[in-house]
Formats: sequence, structure tokens, C-alpha cells
Amino acid sequence: MVNATKGQFITCDIPMAQFIVNMNSTLPASQKFIIHVLDNTHLFVQPHAAEMIRSAISEFRDKISYEKPA
Repeated sequence: MVNATKGQFITCDIPMAQFIVNMNSTLPASQKFIIHVLDNTHLFVQPHAAEMIRSAISEFRDKISYEKPA
């Protein structure tokens, strides 16, 4: 018998995948969203987590971006 799980497939570079895995590991067990880590650059996550991941990445990029002083 086949078991199917609905989710979203994410492709990214290795540092971003590690960021997502680390973000997942900081959550309590009931809120973890990674279904399976396929390899270094591909993740399969629960569909409701996509927007949360996008906003966390956007926030992270804003934090590490350099803005030239005026």
C-alpha cells in the first residue's frame, strides 16, 4: 500500500537549506515542518510552512544586508 503526503518541494543552495533546517530544529516537535531532507539542496516540507519560510528568509536577508550610510 502506498502512503502519500502532501507537501512542497524546495530547491535552494546549501547555506539556505541549512538555514531552513536550523529554523526547523528550533521549533517544538508539534510545529516542525520538514517532512524529509532529500539531499543538500532539496527539502520536502509541509505546505503551510512555505510562507513562514519565505518571511524568515526575507527577514534574515534584511538583517545581513549592508546599507551605505548617507
